[in-house]
Amino acid sequence: MILNKLCCLKLGCIIFCHLLLAAFVCSEDHGNPANDLVDIINKNRTAQKLPELNDSPGLGCMALQYVELCKSNCTGNSAVNCKPPEDDFTEVFAPNCGVELPTFGTITGHIVGCELKYVEPSQAFSQVLIKDNRTLSFLKNKTHTEVGVGFVGFHKGPFFWCILFSNGQTNSTFVLEDRGQGIKQKKGCYSGSTFACSSGQRISVSLRNTVSFAFIGTYLFLHWHQNQFVTL
Repeated sequence: MILNKLCCLKLGCIIFCHLLLAAFVCSEDHGNPANDLVDIINKNRTAQKLPELNDSPGLGCMALQYVELCKSNCTGNSAVNCKPPEDDFTEVFAPNCGVELPTFGTITGHIVGCELKYVEPSQAFSQVLIKDNRTLSFLKNKTHTEVGVGFVGFHKGPFFWCILFSNGQTNSTFVLEDRGQGIKQKKGCYSGSTFACSSGQRISVSLRNTVSFAFIGTYLFLHWHQNQFVTL
């Protein structure tokens, strides 16, 4: 009887662990923090009675290209010591993204930041990107009409964020060929995209800790019951 109960207990714990692992894997493969950051930007603008910005996939994709180029330039204070030539936008970023060149508009501002570890979009907004008068002025600029965000992380860090602004006409500037279906996205993600972030780049700290504690607790629970059985 005791042996049967112990076997059932082990089976239940194994199923529980598998469910936790499935939830953990799903948390890695779904979601787009770049989209989340655009939502935060627009909420802050509307709170100041400014119009929302159109989420431009073309700008977002080029923002991702920007930060991928700067992957080895994360310095202290969340700063990125990297400034690609302006020609890279039309000669490198736009073609890589499939932006139709006749629709290439004016980029009216950009904000770039990095962090050695992953932070949630709300923290990235307030602690990494919008942290001084210069970046705040970009956020409040009344001439902006469009925004695009790129996000990428490398191994265990650093993690890069880039925001691009434009004053182009909605849905007629930075237009992607075939709506971006031809883009081969290997790392990171960008706003306005239907693709989820690459695996391992959007794991909340709280979820990671919860899963870790659950596995440890399950192991200790099984070990204790096994000792109880041996004692009996």
